[in-house]
Amino acid sequence: MPHAEHYLQDFLNYLRIERNLAKNTQEAYMDDLADFWAFLHVHKTQDPAEVDHRLLTDYARDLKQRKMAETSVARHFSSLRAYYKFLIMEGFIEKDPTQFLDSPRLPASLPKILNVEDIELLLNAIDIDSPLGLRDRALFELMYAAGMRVSEVCDLTIEQILVDEDLILVRGKGNKERIVPLGGEAKKWLSEYLEHGRPSLKKGYYNEGILFLNNRGKPLQRKGIWFILKKLAEKAGLKKPVSPHTFRHSFATHLLEGGADLRIVQEMLGHVDISTTQIYTHLDSSYLKEVHSSFHPRARKR
Repeated sequence: MPHAEHYLQDFLNYLRIERNLAKNTQEAYMDDLADFWAFLHVHKTQDPAEVDHRLLTDYARDLKQRKMAETSVARHFSSLRAYYKFLIMEGFIEKDPTQFLDSPRLPASLPKILNVEDIELLLNAIDIDSPLGLRDRALFELMYAAGMRVSEVCDLTIEQILVDEDLILVRGKGNKERIVPLGGEAKKWLSEYLEHGRPSLKKGYYNEGILFLNNRGKPLQRKGIWFILKKLAEKAGLKKPVSPHTFRHSFATHLLEGGADLRIVQEMLGHVDISTTQIYTHLDSSYLKEVHSSFHPRARKR
């Protein structure tokens, strides 16, 4: 029977080809499984079919002894479940030892958001007197206006900006496409960047029409956006934790607070399941109570 490494390669091919997962997601799965197989190696086990509930219980204890965060433990267990589900599906093994594996109970965490004033504080802290400044203003205006994931922004090409129609063609997870409106401010700063910023950054490199470039003329990367935003938050004196995803969360929350339909927001975010979008309806209970008391016919006390 093949060893674990053989199955791991098959599993990676499944994640990459059939599930079409992002590279960083694939790497997270493989890192978790590599950790598990290192544990099994110590226990003289090479065959995934030999893993039973006792070994998994020992592994859970080992993770706890390493003082691994419960969120990380839960992710490790999720990777194991996905792996064994794949092995069962492919007929490599007959029994799933993860069937009764209990994940840590994690407290429900709500997305971190910025209010409108925080967003304006960040945007106004950008020095727009340089090509990089114009890029950054266009970048973060767009992220807030369209609720895009940082990976989607990095891959965005000029052709995906449908300026005449005030729309953006976004390619999300699994190469699924969606159309998102392009707001007036985002359109304004994108035009400024394309006319006065990007030509200075291009520097002759072949970049496949990628919209946002770094100071070397290469496509801007995720880490670059994180670094830029961190420095910008410091400059703006913003004390709240900020990440590129914060713009996406803020986009969704502000739309819903403004009265947007949940399913329209789901479409713009590219969520397959509306329950993923519904988390934003729990962010501001005081706002929800206010809406309910204002509009529900039986909400007011008589």
